[in-house]
Amino acid sequence: MPAAGVAWIRVATGAVVLGVWRRPWRELRHQGRDTLLLVVAFGIALATMNLAFYLAIQRLPLGTTVAIEFIGPILVAAIAVRGLRNLAALLVAVAGVATLSRISLAGSALGVGLALTAGLLWAAYIVLAHRVARRGLGTTGLAAAMAVGVVAIAPVAALPAVESAGHGAVLLLAVGAGLLSSVIPYALDQVLLRHLSRGTFAILLSLLPATATVMGLLLLRQVPQPLELLGIGLVVVAVVIHSPETDTVS
Repeated sequence: MPAAGVAWIRVATGAVVLGVWRRPWRELRHQGRDTLLLVVAFGIALATMNLAFYLAIQRLPLGTTVAIEFIGPILVAAIAVRGLRNLAALLVAVAGVATLSRISLAGSALGVGLALTAGLLWAAYIVLAHRVARRGLGTTGLAAAMAVGVVAIAPVAALPAVESAGHGAVLLLAVGAGLLSSVIPYALDQVLLRHLSRGTFAILLSLLPATATVMGLLLLRQVPQPLELLGIGLVVVAVVIHSPETDTVS
């Protein structure tokens, strides 16, 4: 299935499962205009983030893509908590992303651009998800946002999914990706974000570049080069040296 189709099935799976579970229309019909606009923005950010990410990993190794994309959470964390330590974390992260981008540009400049776009959208996702959680909408707001996202990326992603729907095994794998990558983790995000600040939450994502590299190696036979390992390592180091102690939950 083309990458765009996988992204659409992933978001659609989340919309269906969470919609049946939470039935968001019952609660949201009583919400004000500001809340509804927040949910719409959240859904658009979530869906376009997924689309950009899948288009990026179609062109770049998994670990490299995730590390480049991680510039988004690092920016959120750096803005949430100021100070020399966090400035250093941001600079180290930028160095890591720059190293990976320089390597990847030779193979796919478009892939790097898509990964960076996914990173910025990831930052938007964290900020908007935090606001949704703090308004008490939780998984209900997430379910509505998923439905918005399905519609938002349908013009560019629905057709590739439909064209591949006849291949039953492929479709089941895409639905499985939706369950494991959207329904479960995004629902857990809403639980966590009710109790954590945006900056701390962003830092808790620190292992993603490393785990993505390991999964790429084990499952996709994507062997990272020394410079790629250096870039991914810099991103992880940036996360480790970030200080969340003075972060606020606002």
